[in-house]
Amino acid sequence: MALVRENQRDIGLVRAVGPWAFAASIVSMIVGAGIFAVPAALAACVGPYAPLAFLACGFAIGAVAICFAEGGSRVPTSGGVYGVIEAAFGPLAGYVSGTLLWVCCVLASGAVAAALADVAATLFPQSLIGPVRGAIIVGVIGGIALVNIGGVARGARLVSATTTLKLAPLAIFILAGASAIHSSNFVLTVQPDAPGFGRALILAVFALVGMETSLCASGEVVQPNRTIPRALAIAMLSTTILYVAIQVIAQGILGSSLATSKAPLADAMAHIHPALRAVMLAGTALSMFGWLGSDILGSPRQLFAFARDGLLPRVLGQLHPRSHAPYVAILCYSTIAIVLALTGSFAELVVLSTLAIAALYIAGCTASWELARRGVALSGTPLNFRFLGAATVIGISSMLALIALGSRQEIIGLATLIGLSILLYRIQARIALAKPH
Repeated sequence: MALVRENQRDIGLVRAVGPWAFAASIVSMIVGAGIFAVPAALAACVGPYAPLAFLACGFAIGAVAICFAEGGSRVPTSGGVYGVIEAAFGPLAGYVSGTLLWVCCVLASGAVAAALADVAATLFPQSLIGPVRGAIIVGVIGGIALVNIGGVARGARLVSATTTLKLAPLAIFILAGASAIHSSNFVLTVQPDAPGFGRALILAVFALVGMETSLCASGEVVQPNRTIPRALAIAMLSTTILYVAIQVIAQGILGSSLATSKAPLADAMAHIHPALRAVMLAGTALSMFGWLGSDILGSPRQLFAFARDGLLPRVLGQLHPRSHAPYVAILCYSTIAIVLALTGSFAELVVLSTLAIAALYIAGCTASWELARRGVALSGTPLNFRFLGAATVIGISSMLALIALGSRQEIIGLATLIGLSILLYRIQARIALAKPH
């Protein structure tokens, strides 16, 4: 029954996103505002060992990506990992995973929009900061939403353009900074302990997650059985290499001061030329804009998929008559993000968001393995990765270890969110059964 629903869910959608555009969406989703700030936090936790945190987490997330590539090549449907989990374990598991995904994404979207507005508003007089901040939030999120309502191809082109522009400052950072590294700056100045390594791993995973959001648009991908695995491979390899290079260069230029820097990449470039600091600050704002573009391209499809499956009001499943984009879901999601951004920052939810994503990754790895075991393939020949079992074990074990690194309160919070999702599903299921057919 679940597999039939997968096909019905994507009726009317246009498969127009190719491998490079899809990879760009994933890269833009991963390379967000975090990379402009995370190097300092990592250095504060583990000093010059920070690049190892990116390598370790890149390996773990890479194993998860292999599982997602397998599952996505077998069940390429709107909702991404939600559709994969539902196909493997049924609607309850799909609903819980989908809820974890879209709630975390919309909170992050609101937080990033608020941060972008805070950066831009500092250019205006104090008396105008409030109104300008609100206008920027509404203008940026609303503008991106309108582009996506015009069709998935337009949204993908926006993401591709912003990804290229957003990566330019990072490329400048690497090219300019590589020659300014001093080996003396790699001396150990902090004594890493178990909590420090744990915190570093959580931060590194937070910086590397994001592929699950772009996969929500899998129902609009050309030749998904080939495009999805290729896009994931391109995106995960390139971002891990990029992050390690950035961390090494930042440490090599700033040394012990990296751990206390508020804008580590900008401060590092200031050692070379003041104009490069301005470039890095502009890159921060552009990175946030690109992240929002990728998020609004992918995340509203989760609400759309829920509505198509009868788990949310049917109106969210409507398509635009001309562009065939899920415009009601895009408008609803964007409105929630605007409200969250206008009401404040959600930085305190970063760890809980990461733990929730870890739980989602565990379910996605397990579901992909189960679909492969059952031989499910809805769109051509699947990936059939030879070492899927090993990737599944590595992915699940890594994410369980990550959750264990959270505090007791954070783990309880994650369990509460999952419990509430189950309760809401049961209530909705009873209401649906009570309605006359």
